[in-house]
Order: sequence, then C-alpha cells, then structure tokens
Amino acid sequence: MATSFKQITDSNGRVYRVGETPEDLMGRSRGWMVFLPWIAMMAVSVFEYGWGAAEDILEQAHGWTVNNAFWLASVWAIFQAAVAFPAGRLREKGIVSARAAMLVGAICSGVGYFSIAHSGNLVIAFVGYGVLGGVGAGLVYATCINMVGKWYPDKRGARTGFVNGGFAYGTLPFIFLFASFLTPTNFTVMLDLVGLYMLVVVGVCGMLFRDPPKNWWPAEVDPLTATSGKNRNLAKNPPAVRQYTPVEAIKTGMLPLMWITLVVIGAVSLFGINFQVKFAQASGFGAFVAAASASAVALINGIGRGLCGWLSDKLGRKQTLTLVLLVAAVAQFGMLIAGNTGNLWMFIFFAFVVGFGGGAFYPMFATLVPDYFGENNNASNYGLVYSAKLVSGVFGGGVAAAIVTGWGFTGAYILAGCLALLSAVMTLFLRQPGRDKAGQKEVEPAPALAVS
Repeated sequence: MATSFKQITDSNGRVYRVGETPEDLMGRSRGWMVFLPWIAMMAVSVFEYGWGAAEDILEQAHGWTVNNAFWLASVWAIFQAAVAFPAGRLREKGIVSARAAMLVGAICSGVGYFSIAHSGNLVIAFVGYGVLGGVGAGLVYATCINMVGKWYPDKRGARTGFVNGGFAYGTLPFIFLFASFLTPTNFTVMLDLVGLYMLVVVGVCGMLFRDPPKNWWPAEVDPLTATSGKNRNLAKNPPAVRQYTPVEAIKTGMLPLMWITLVVIGAVSLFGINFQVKFAQASGFGAFVAAASASAVALINGIGRGLCGWLSDKLGRKQTLTLVLLVAAVAQFGMLIAGNTGNLWMFIFFAFVVGFGGGAFYPMFATLVPDYFGENNNASNYGLVYSAKLVSGVFGGGVAAAIVTGWGFTGAYILAGCLALLSAVMTLFLRQPGRDKAGQKEVEPAPALAVS
C-alpha cells in the first residue's frame, strides 16, 4: 500500500515532498544509505591513495618509467572525474538506477586491477586501469556521495564528510601491504585479490542502494521554518531557494567558480598523494617512514573529511572550506621545510597536516552544490563541479612529475603552496544563488512547475 504524502511549496516556489519515511520507501532506516556508501567508498579508495605505494614495484615488474606510472594515474583521475556528469544525467532521467551504476562500477573497478596484474603493456594498462578503473571508481564515488545528499537534505555535512572520508582511510591496509610485501614476484596474486575485493564489496553494497523520490524531505523537519534558529544546521546552511538545472546553475556564476577552485586545489591534493612517498625517500627517510607518512596522509585525509563535514554544519560550508584551503597551503610549505632539513618528526607532523588539508575540501564541495542548487539535479550539478578533476588530475599527476623533474621538489612544493593560497582566496567570492550577502532570499522568479 502506497504511503500518503503532501507537497509543500515555500515562498520561493520550491516544492518539498513530505510524509513518507525511509522505512516506507525502502523498508529500512536512511542510516543504511550512509554506511553502505561508506563501505563501498573504502573499497575503491585503493585506486587513488594506494597507487603511490605500489607504483615502484610496477615500474620494476613491467619496465615502466616514472612518467609512465604517473601519466597512468592521471588518466585514471581524468576518467574517474569525467564519468560523474553523464552518469548523473542518466540517473536523473531514470535511465540508470543507483544500483545499476554501482554494479557497473564494481565490475570496472575489478577489471582495473586485473589489467595491471596480468600485463605490462601500456596500452592495456591505460585502457584497463586508466579508463575502465577510472570509470568504475568514478561511478562508485559519484553514486555514493549523491545518495547521502538525497537522503539527508536536512543535515548532510557530517554524513557526507563521513562517507567521503572512507575514500581516503579505506586504503590504509593496502598502503602497508604494498609497501611491506608487494614484490615483482608476487604482485600478480596480490593485485588480483585487491580487484576481487573491490568487485565483491562494491557489488554487494550496490544491490541495496535506492534513491528517494524527487523533492523528498524528512517529515520531522518543517521545511518552511528550516532556516530559523531552531535548526542550527539549516540556519548556517539554508536549503537552496529552488531546484536549479545544470544550465541554470552555470548561469549563476557560482558553479563555474566552484569548478575553477576545485581545479586548483585538486591539483595540489593529487600532487601530495602521488609524490609523498617519493619526497620522503628523496629526503633520506627510510621505506617505513615513507609508507607511514603516506598512511598518515590517507588517515588524516579521511578523518579530516568527516570532521570538516561536521564542522561545516556548525560554522557554515563556505567558512569551513576557506579554512581548509588555508591549512592546505601552510602544509605544503611545512612539508618542504621538513624534508629539506631532514627533520623526521616535523615531516611526520606535516604529513598529518597535508592529509587534513588535502582532502577535507571534497565533502565541502559535495555539500555546497546541493546547498546552492538543490537536490533534484545534484547528480548532474555535482558531476559538473567534480569534472574539475579532469584538469587537476593532469596537473597533479603527469604535469607534476615533469615539474619535479625540471624544478625539483623545492620548486614543486612552493608552487603547490601558492596555488592552495589562491584557491582559498577564490572561495571568498562564493555566495548562495537567490540570497543576498546577509543570507536572506532575494526576489527571484521560480520556474514553472511541470504538472504530472
């Protein structure tokens, strides 16, 4: 029997569908749509955060150069980001369900690791790991992040940060596994097992995914008084004044600003991920310290995402994002000084700071997008913003490798710190569309509502 619901329209024309509980819609609490995405995100995290620990062995086993390895990482990052927007459009049109997206993601992710386990041919590696692995991880990432935002429109910050964090610290066991046990003689078996692990875990989680109806809003939260002081989360981060299509979101100017900001800080973050281990080794630290520093980046990166998601509910998304990017800038300069002076404890400390600043911005963008443009088209709108990684992936991988070769680590880290500062300045110009500087709604005509 279908559960009754009512549609509430606010003064700006935005529609809220109220009355159905998660139990009515999918037979279980919406908490499932936090923990299942979190588990799936941890499973595919090995792609991005485990690569730096595995690429040395792959170079030895397959005869690849450093540039080969990091261009492979760049191609992966490009396709991981590129799939978000088209997949989002297909989901919003009802052509592809969240479950189908996750199952395809599981298969492609597994194929990504199987390909580099069994062949050193660069064409096969670029197609298997770079293209298919990137598409697989991108489908999982985008589907998981959007799922949380749709089920928690009233308090998405902490939960989105928690799920997003799994994409970082989920790789911790693999960093130590690769750094300590991966060899040219056993890498095929180990990488096969990693591929199988992703295939099974992501596939099982994906089978239980389900989207809420469009405009769904939790019945216990009155959307018409949501931004009053009674609800601190929504008072600091008011809902979008209406549902923006991708074209409308672009025309506000805020989506392009988010995109450019993410290009800049995304490149800085990927540079840190890809070169942390190599810089530690070049600074005279042993293999264990190098692996430990990379693990620190992944651990604090993940914890920082959850912490900043929670903090953004209290302080506001924009304010938290600016703070995170300033921390990321300081971290680049601190890491450089520590490495160049051979100060072990300082190096480890700034490895933690790099981890915090180098990933916590992702859930900020993931929550800012629905806060600014609404939930109905979030898969597409966030897909557009996340496509910035298409560009940052190139600069944080292959281009960064060329910069390190030409300028050394000193030049590369100075450039990274300056770019992080630039991204922090850019966030100061962000403003929620349809609201004035004080956060009050401006007069803005609502689009005509289609009658179904």
